[in-house]
Amino acid sequence: MTEAQAFDLDQLGRLREVAEEAAALGANIVSAAGGEPGSRKGKGGELKGLGDYVTDVDRRSESAIRTFLEEATPDIPVLGEEAGGDRGERYWAVDPLDGTTNFLIGFPAVAVSVGLVVGLECVVGAIRAPFLGLAFSGVQGQGAWSNGDRLGVSRRAAERAVVTTGPPFRDPSLLPRYLPALETVLREAEDVRRPGAAALDLAWVATGVFDGYFELNLSVWDLAAGSLLVTEAGGVVTDWDGGQRYLDGNILAGSPATHELLSRAAKTGRTPGR
Repeated sequence: MTEAQAFDLDQLGRLREVAEEAAALGANIVSAAGGEPGSRKGKGGELKGLGDYVTDVDRRSESAIRTFLEEATPDIPVLGEEAGGDRGERYWAVDPLDGTTNFLIGFPAVAVSVGLVVGLECVVGAIRAPFLGLAFSGVQGQGAWSNGDRLGVSRRAAERAVVTTGPPFRDPSLLPRYLPALETVLREAEDVRRPGAAALDLAWVATGVFDGYFELNLSVWDLAAGSLLVTEAGGVVTDWDGGQRYLDGNILAGSPATHELLSRAAKTGRTPGR
């Protein structure tokens, strides 16, 4: 039985609508606070850790999403990046402003991500990119969509792949594992990009804009909704060891051909402490 079979089709459809509305609420707050791309440049944020910021916009977006979800689905706990929460057997994973650094410097690649996690998988998810006019959502076993169009991963050969990534800036001790993988991708694929928002990285893989995505040391709210989009678009998502614990933070995602390349690349790194 798949994780989604814990719900019937009507429930899943309703939960998709809930996720979409929750993401839209957060996106409206982000958009209103940011104005035109570039107008946010120079606004300060509170430093949570190395290269990791939080703003009042993150907190207000999460508060609005949390309030809505708690009213719409009172039996499902909410786990948010800023205020925490409970995981439970099933829970909402919320990133109220993915790409806070981008937001602060005026780069429009930011997103709001809402995913319903059951067990090791996300079964319902929605992502909004308020400054790019993009909206994505999906349901396990029923596909992923954007503006009425069904999503599908790219069919380009791995040697033509354009892959997105992010270095483990929060934990430099992971560089011995990450850098050899990056070198392999640079050597075997066509090119690499670094947009700086994991939810959008994954959404763009699901649409076929990018062919693959790999990163270490993320959180479930970064990955939940986006990982669902990729799998529902025909892609493959695993952790760096080839298993299914990618929501723990180490993720390889891509079209089948590019995921195979990423799997080879992940094996070239050295695990710190081993």
